[in-house]
Parts: sequence; structure tokens; C-alpha cells
Amino acid sequence: MSPETQSDRASESAGRTGLTGFVSLLRREVLRFIRRPRNTFVPPFITNVLYFSVFGVILGERIDEIAGVPYILFILPGLVVLGAISNAFENTSFNIFHGRWNRYIEEVLTSPLSYRTMVGAYVLAAAIRGAIVGVLIALIGAFFTSVGAAQPFYLVAFGVVITVLFAGLGVVAGLWADDFDDLTMLNQFILRPLVFFGGVFYSLNELPETVQQVSLLNPMIYMVNGVRYGFLGVSEVDPNASLAVLTALAVAVVALDVALFRRGYGLTD
Repeated sequence: MSPETQSDRASESAGRTGLTGFVSLLRREVLRFIRRPRNTFVPPFITNVLYFSVFGVILGERIDEIAGVPYILFILPGLVVLGAISNAFENTSFNIFHGRWNRYIEEVLTSPLSYRTMVGAYVLAAAIRGAIVGVLIALIGAFFTSVGAAQPFYLVAFGVVITVLFAGLGVVAGLWADDFDDLTMLNQFILRPLVFFGGVFYSLNELPETVQQVSLLNPMIYMVNGVRYGFLGVSEVDPNASLAVLTALAVAVVALDVALFRRGYGLTD
């Protein structure tokens, strides 16, 4: 057998091993949250029923239309974003940290998988969870008001990009955290406030000019408006520019994840 043939067969075998390992790790991470619906799907269900009931129905009847749409429709995209990115971030950050804490992540690290395969499985599983929660919230909103997809391409594109982005950020958080309080702090005191000040419940046009300019420094503005453009066809920022920047950020963060895994940051003592 020639050296070239041996090399081709070795590459083919490595490719099959990588694909099998990726699917196995992805399946494990997906089953982790599928098997625990009381912890993963019930809390956002209850929370968003309350959001739609209080902000959409009770307050919505007392608030005029915003951007030409009923208030309950205006807040729906922001709630979808909040649920999707929070769950994507929580999934990777908790699973990575929990694996470090209980040392079973070493089983993944000693497997014949490449670092890109490992990161890809963790990120994709978390993005799937975020997407499921986002769809769940949209379905909840459908019980309170009529929900459509004015720009389905942008809706799907922004949904994919923001869940991947925050799944990737969750990997960084899971590697960085020293205890569970660090993860809670990031989610509750940084992530959620940024979303609430990202135009979920109000329009940028209602703010003073100076505050509008400061608000544009918040990346959540572009995510919320991008998803809002997908649902309603209205946006206060350019959706194409937002999508391009967020896509670049998502690619950069996932590349950072791979680099941190390769370096062993947070994975080894």
C-alpha cells in the first residue's frame, strides 16, 4: 500500500472519528437540558406569561402604539431575545463550569476530538436550547396577540447569530468562573440589565438625543432591533449593518473559545 493511500485512509478515519465524537458530545449536551424541562423550559414559560400579562396586556392597554405597532407586539421581540440569549449563555457557562468542578470535562479533553469539535458541540447545543426557548416565548406571545414574520430571513439569521454569540460567551464565562456565584453575577447583573436597557420596553426615539447616542453603545440595541425587524419589519437601526457586526463578533468569540481550549485556560490547574 502506497504512503499516499495510507495517508488518505488515516484522514478519512480521523474525519469519521471527529464526526462521531461531535455528534456524541452534541447529543449528550442536548439531552442534558431536554431531560430537565422543569429547570430549562418551565421557568422561562412562567416568566414570560407574567411579562406578557403585566407589560403587554395590563400596561399595553394604557400605552399608545410604538413604531406603528401595538405595545404588546413591540415588546415581544425583546422578550424573545432575552430568553434566547440568557438560556444559550447559561447552558454553556454552567456545563463548562460544572464539568470543571466535577472534573468530568477531562473525559472530553482526553478524547481524540479536536478543540474545534469540542467547542462546536458545546456551542451548538447551547444555541439549540436558546432557539427552543425563543420559539417557546414567541408561541406564548401568540396567545396574547397576532405574531407574524415580516422578514423571515432576518428573523432566522439574527436568531442563529445571537444564540451562537452568547453560547460562545458562555464558554468564556464557564472557563473564567471560580464558583457558581460568578456565573449568577454575570447573568443577573450584567446580561439582563443590558437587555432591559436595549430597547425591549421602549423606543429609542422617545429618549433624549444624548441618551440615544449613549444607548447605541449597548450591543443589545442591535440584537433586539434585528429580531424586531424580523418579526415586524420595523427597526431603529440598520439591520444589515447590525447583522454583519454581530456575525463578526460571533465568529471572533467562537475562535476565542477554541484558542482558550487549546491553551488549557481554566481547564488545567
